[in-house]
Amino acid sequence: MVRLPFRDTYYDLRPTKIIALAKNYAEHAKEMESDVPEKPIIFLKPPSALIGPGEPIILPRMSKRVDHEVELAVIIGKRAKRVPAEKAMDHVLGYTILLDITARDLQAEAREKGLPWSLSKGFDTFAPVGPRVVDRRELDISNLEIGLKVNGELRQLGCTSQMVFTVPEIIEYVSSVMTLEPGDIIATGTPAGVGPLRHGDKVEAWIEGIGKVEFDVLSEGSILC
Repeated sequence: MVRLPFRDTYYDLRPTKIIALAKNYAEHAKEMESDVPEKPIIFLKPPSALIGPGEPIILPRMSKRVDHEVELAVIIGKRAKRVPAEKAMDHVLGYTILLDITARDLQAEAREKGLPWSLSKGFDTFAPVGPRVVDRRELDISNLEIGLKVNGELRQLGCTSQMVFTVPEIIEYVSSVMTLEPGDIIATGTPAGVGPLRHGDKVEAWIEGIGKVEFDVLSEGSILC
């Protein structure tokens, strides 16, 4: 569970699942040497991957290459099952920032063997969120700047208007497959510029209208307990 500021109080993030979109920005699909998808590509991250501001991203010993991916995260507020796009936003509570941290070498190995991506996406601390939850009624997400820096160096910069599939389209598609429960999170994809993280890095991510969130990066071997 992660507690984030919401309105004049706090919201406890306790998702039953985190649904994430792959290649939902055309330039990111290009840098991954892939075509732009004709329908949403979804995968799951475990709720145990969630961390909040003040907690470090841990690089696992199992991976030699861990990448950052900054994303607009949609938080479901009302149960959604087979919801049409025109009614999808009625089921949204609000928005936050999520980093889809990815063990890229393990993902590449899985793809090569035709295996699922779960290992590369599911390590503890691989879904940092923050800095707050913004009420959906207070933010137009159609054209927001989204970006990420590592140690002050700009790595990712884009706009939510560049998403291949809009939030209503995503909710319609996902809810036709699996029921979305209150608190569930949908990570809507990342712009181009994904890159590696190393021990000692400081990651700064932002989305216009939501704010900025920072995370320190530590190697698993540096954790004493």
